[in-house]
Amino acid sequence: MADQGDADRRSPQISEQTAFIALGANLGDRLATLREAVKRLGEIGVVEAASSVYETEPVGYLDQPPFLNAVVRVRTTQPPEEILRRLLEIEAALGRTRTFRNAPRTLDLDLLLLGEECRDLPGLTLPHPRLQERAFVLVPLAELAPEARVPGLDQTAAELLEALGPAARAGVRRFPHPRAPTPAAAREGERVVSPRPSQWERGRG
Repeated sequence: MADQGDADRRSPQISEQTAFIALGANLGDRLATLREAVKRLGEIGVVEAASSVYETEPVGYLDQPPFLNAVVRVRTTQPPEEILRRLLEIEAALGRTRTFRNAPRTLDLDLLLLGEECRDLPGLTLPHPRLQERAFVLVPLAELAPEARVPGLDQTAAELLEALGPAARAGVRRFPHPRAPTPAAAREGERVVSPRPSQWERGRG
């Protein structure tokens, strides 16, 4: 009979890490899509908290509706490649089709940070390569985790947001539905530990 040491060698334990994942949607019922996405992120790990929801104008391709954006914090043991695979699956399941760069979309999920991981592989770069340029990412990230330090840049989320300047920050408006996505459906699975208030639970977007 195999001893515990054999089992441990066959199934190495992966240390828990904190992932920050950005969510965006500008087609359909945007708020409902974000709520459902947060619920499904429970498949990756424990969704610990969510930022408020923000509304922003599109970037790049401008002839499209405004986005709702937010960031969630997830405690996970999954490697980055597996997280990326699951994010793509969730996007597809909620109607994402890829047509052209910066096109309208039902859902966009980006892995921003995963602990101290730094990767530069085809299809996977950590930290997210444009994180420091995007107010619609930095505003909710700095709300949720202002002291989160971005590997390779040696700056916190709050410092990066400050560096963007007031004009960039002004284009990110808190969405006027009480607060951020803390889906009741996710709570049913007891995957949300300490979410933000209930903005994500009411209204339409």
